[in-house]
This record gives sequence, structure tokens and C-alpha cells, in this order.
Amino acid sequence: MPVRDNFHNTVKNALIREGWKITHDPYFMRYGDTEFYIDLGAEQILAAEKEGKKIAVEIKSFLGDSTVYEFHTAPGQFISYRIILEEIEPDRILYPAVPADIYDSFFMSRFGQMPVRKNQIRLIVYNAEREEIESWTN
Repeated sequence: MPVRDNFHNTVKNALIREGWKITHDPYFMRYGDTEFYIDLGAEQILAAEKEGKKIAVEIKSFLGDSTVYEFHTAPGQFISYRIILEEIEPDRILYPAVPADIYDSFFMSRFGQMPVRKNQIRLIVYNAEREEIESWTN
């Protein structure tokens, strides 16, 4: 079982407040002989469409000494998870969740935007202090 991120419960509580039902904690995947754990799986029923929307959320805290170093590991993990999800559950959308202060200071920078844009990474931006989702990027 993987170690939980420092903000695991923060993001989980924020998703629940927005009407998401947590279905997996963690979301386990197996591909061949390899096991993967995404932090959360969730579903939301969209009343207007009468269909469920499914997401998987990989929570990132960026609490280390170097945001750039931590960022370098995140896309590789994300792309691996996304590829496997596309194979085993293609209707589930993967979102990394990042703290609002890191989003504002790093992901909005020219360098931070480039790999997100080129790899079509959707993000959940969360406020750790208020346990709220500030935005979803697509």
C-alpha cells in the first residue's frame, strides 16, 4: 500500500464538498505484473445528463526543497497512470491535484505551462488551508 500524501484528506474532503462520491481510496490498478495506486477514485452524477463522471486523482503536495525537482517526477508518473487508465477504464479521467500556491507560482510560469499544455494534463487546484477546490483546468 502506498504512503499517503500530506494533503490526501484535504483533497478528499474538498472533493466530497463539491459533490463527489469517493469510490476508491486508493484507486488500485494492475497492468500485467505491475501494480499502481492512484490516490483517489471518485464519481459524480450529473443530473442534467443522467450519466456519471468518473475521475482519478493523484495528489501532489510539492513540499520538498525544489518545486522543479518534484515537478520532474510528476509528469512521468501521471503519463504512466493515464496510459494504463486508458486501457483498463477509458471513461475515467485522471487529474493531478496541486496546491494553489504552487499552481500560481510555478504552473502559471512559462516553464510550468509548457509540459502541462504539450501533454494535455488536466489539473485540480486546491487550497490546502480551506480544504477547497479552487479550480479545474482542462
